[in-house]
This record gives sequence, C-alpha cells and structure tokens, in this order.
Amino acid sequence: MTAQAPGGAAPRRRGRPSRTQSAEGPAMRDRILEAARTEFSARGYEKTSVRGIAKAAGVDSALVHHYFGTKDQVFASAIEVALAPALDAPSAIADGPLDGVGERLTRFIFGVWENPATRVPLLAIVRSAVNNDTAAAVFRRLVATQLLGRVASRIDQPDAELRAELAAAQLVGTAMLRYVIQVEPLASADPEAIIARLAPVVQGHLTGP
Repeated sequence: MTAQAPGGAAPRRRGRPSRTQSAEGPAMRDRILEAARTEFSARGYEKTSVRGIAKAAGVDSALVHHYFGTKDQVFASAIEVALAPALDAPSAIADGPLDGVGERLTRFIFGVWENPATRVPLLAIVRSAVNNDTAAAVFRRLVATQLLGRVASRIDQPDAELRAELAAAQLVGTAMLRYVIQVEPLASADPEAIIARLAPVVQGHLTGP
C-alpha cells in the first residue's frame, strides 16, 4: 500500500520539487548551479559527485537529477553559465569594419577574463576540463557549438571554421598561460600590451590570406 502524505494528500514522487521548491524555481536552479561550480572548482570533475553538489546546495540529490539529469549535464549547464559572457563574442566581430575584427575580438575576450566576476567561474570550469577527459569533451562540444560555430558563421571565407579555431587557440592559449598557469611575465603584463601584440595575429587568422 502506498503511504499517504500528511493530511491525506498524495505522496510527492522522489526527486520532484515540493510546492515551495517549485515556487522558488529559477532561484533553486541557480543555487544548484552555484554549488556545482564551487564543487567542480574545489574538487575537480572526477571527485565531484551529484550527491556532493546536492549537499552543498542544501537539497536532495534527486532534485539535482530532476533539474539537470546526469553529472555530465550538470557540468554542461555550469559551463554554459560560466561561458555566457564570452558567447557574445560573435557580436564583437559583426559590430564594426572587418579590418578591426582582430582587435575587437581580442579586447572582448580579455575583457571577460580581466573581470573578476566572470573570471572566477571560468577558471573553475577550465580547471575541471583540463584535468578530466569527460569534462574536456563536454567543454569542447559546448565551445564548438556555442562559440566557434557562431564566430565562423560571421567570417566570409571557405575555411571559416579553421580560421575561427586558430583565432580561438591563440586567445585561449594566452588566457591559459596568464590566468590558469600564471606564467610570468605574462601573468602580470599590462592587458593593453597583450592586446596590442595578439590582435594582429588574431586578425590574420580570421581575415588574412
């Protein structure tokens, strides 16, 4: 016989949010995502569990599954939130003359990294992706579809995808050395000096012969 909830109401299925949790909706989801980013940052992808994320968020692990599904899907959602500011990069390409696209894109990406509010969640996700193949595959898939694909669509060249990837490699590689590995003197160099050196290279990748 199925147990009755207090007051004779039908029991709530395991994992389904309560009425209070349903009312919280987006706030509950954001809380889980914030806990996920913290866990992935502190423990890395491999040592992070759905149960640990749930505990950090103060919810049942079934509720994490309800909102996000598997750990891979939680990680993908956390990446998407962390990458959200960078996903406006294609607009930086379109907004102005083609001969200045390298500087606009370089300045935009470094603006995202230089802002502590956007750098911290990015660092958490990138560190997890670097240290785990599964996390790297999720990260790579999202970057390819949500960022590089959109950048390539703005480039009127037959090898647009390769050009976008080469430009991204230049920017991501520099960001890794500066913000993640913190190699000196790059880590403490003036951002304007870095942009001045990188922008022509990025321009060449995107529009050069």
